[in-house]
Parts: sequence; structure tokens; C-alpha cells
Amino acid sequence: MKVVVFGATGMVGQGALRESLLAPDVDEVLAVIRTPTGVSHPKLREVKPADFTDLSPIKDDLRGADACFYCLGISSVGLDEAAYTRISYDYPMAAARTFAELNPQTTFVYVSGAGTNAQGRQMWARVKGRAEKDIIALLPNGYAFRPGMIQPMHGIRSRTGWYNALYTAAGPIVPLLERIAPKYVTSTDKVGRAMLRAARVGFPHHIVENADFR
Repeated sequence: MKVVVFGATGMVGQGALRESLLAPDVDEVLAVIRTPTGVSHPKLREVKPADFTDLSPIKDDLRGADACFYCLGISSVGLDEAAYTRISYDYPMAAARTFAELNPQTTFVYVSGAGTNAQGRQMWARVKGRAEKDIIALLPNGYAFRPGMIQPMHGIRSRTGWYNALYTAAGPIVPLLERIAPKYVTSTDKVGRAMLRAARVGFPHHIVENADFR
């Protein structure tokens, strides 16, 4: 199986990359990056597009992929809707359209988040909700993953400073929270393995909530 990971240096992307490299049925992993992952592995290759809204120059690299795990994202803090839409809607839609052209049966997992709602009051929820809806409409095997609080595992860290501070402070109680509130807490390895499950056998519904990652 060939897996493509967008955003492999982010917290969720690192988890997806790690689990993909560990999986015995994954033969090749292509990381589509903005910055190098720093990971060296015989399965791994990296490619850096000049423009994430136009992936035509890297079509040959994407060709033959069985799954795309789209983990590229950014915090909405300090961004207006236009800037946030470019990264959280335009970028993933460009990827989804490219895979729809190359192979519409490719499993495409778009990582949004708990609370995503195309009609929501919060700007980020509306933008990601629209991306969810359009990706699922475009690709028969398109999924929207909505993780809640994510515990970073195996030395993985977020690139967002205040996320790391939150996870460090909450770290000692996260295992307890995961036991008593599985609807709201997960981990980077569980999300990564759920992505591989989507590629292997699928999920019964296209919106995959936090509790489904267990």
C-alpha cells in the first residue's frame, strides 16, 4: 500500500507518519511537506510543492497512492477568514481534486476536529465543515476525522507552542480522562491507526468522531 501524508511535521501528521512507517502492509510513504520531517526511513520519500493550491507539478509523485492522510492545518488564532480558508479549505480541496482525477477510489482522510460544523458560529468550524462536506461529496472513500483532545505519544510534539503547554499541563490526567471520557480524548497513535483502518477496510460512516478512534 502506498500512503501519502500531508502535514507530516504537525502533531497529527507525525502520528500518521509514524504508524504508516510501522505498518507491515505499507510499502511506501510519501510526505508532502512545507518543511523536512527530519525522519529517515527506507519507506519514506518527501516532496515539497511550490504551491499547495496547484499540485499538478507533483502529480507523478502522487500517482498510485492507495490513501492520503491530510493532516496539514493551522490554528485559526490571529487569522482572518480568508487566510484561514486558504490553508484549511483551498489546500485540502486542491489535494482532493487531484486524487479524484488520478484515482477517485483513493481513501482520503481529512483531519478537521471536534465541533466542526459548516453552519457553526465559529469561523474555523464553518471553514472546516465546508471542506468536510465537499471532500466527502467528491470522493467515495473520503472521510472527515474529528479528534478531540489528542495526547501526543512517542516524543511527538505540536508545532504550536500553547498546544504543547496545554498537553504538558494536562499530561498526568490524560490517561484518566481517556478512560472516563473516551468521546473527547484520544492519542496520536490511535488517530494514525484509525487512518490506516480507513484505508484497509473503511468506516461505516464518512464523519469519524473521536470515540471511533478507539
